[in-house]
Amino acid sequence: MTLKLVIGNKNYSSWSMRPWLALRGCDIAFEEVVIPLYTDDPADKARIVSHSPAGKVPILIDGAVSVWDSLAIIEYLAERFPDAGLWPDDAAARAHARSVCAEMHSGFQALRNECPMNLHRPVQPVALSADAKANIARVEEIWRDCRTRHGSAGPFLFGRFGAADAMFAPVVTRFHTFAVPVAADTKAYMATMMAMPAFAAWVKDGLAEDWIIERVEKV
Repeated sequence: MTLKLVIGNKNYSSWSMRPWLALRGCDIAFEEVVIPLYTDDPADKARIVSHSPAGKVPILIDGAVSVWDSLAIIEYLAERFPDAGLWPDDAAARAHARSVCAEMHSGFQALRNECPMNLHRPVQPVALSADAKANIARVEEIWRDCRTRHGSAGPFLFGRFGAADAMFAPVVTRFHTFAVPVAADTKAYMATMMAMPAFAAWVKDGLAEDWIIERVEKV
């Protein structure tokens, strides 16, 4: 039975991007169901709730199993498809990857608020708070540390593409869209991610959408 991933607008939904990229980046076959977010149509919300009582996307459906929340989905995929290599083979590297994924999952609120994911926004900077700048510095520190300690086998955070790259992928779009000034090694990692066929496919689909979320467009 083919996996089904229920996601929101590709232009805006950073949480949906993460497991979608994990699946596509690891060549795991799945069917996608796109439900636009924050519309005036109650049927859209009802469709999401019909898949998950949490009422949020993304949702992975694998037969009788439903998994919601980006990181939970990625963990499920790592167990379901161990040969995909979503987590590093080495135990210490795996612990490191899980730690930075959890930090991304629960933190960086200022960056999220001040630089929301919006692929079709014109590329230009905004004035950022001290908290947002601290978030950016911490992301750069994480990426640099991962690449230095575990990136010798390839261009991604832990060498090969994996869960950590999927979890930080929306940050790459934010740094690009808001023209965030970053170091050369950060730019190099961003270029690696943006050159991925899966990443490029998501961006292409997002740019083709005509759904608008006004509160995001104001930023």
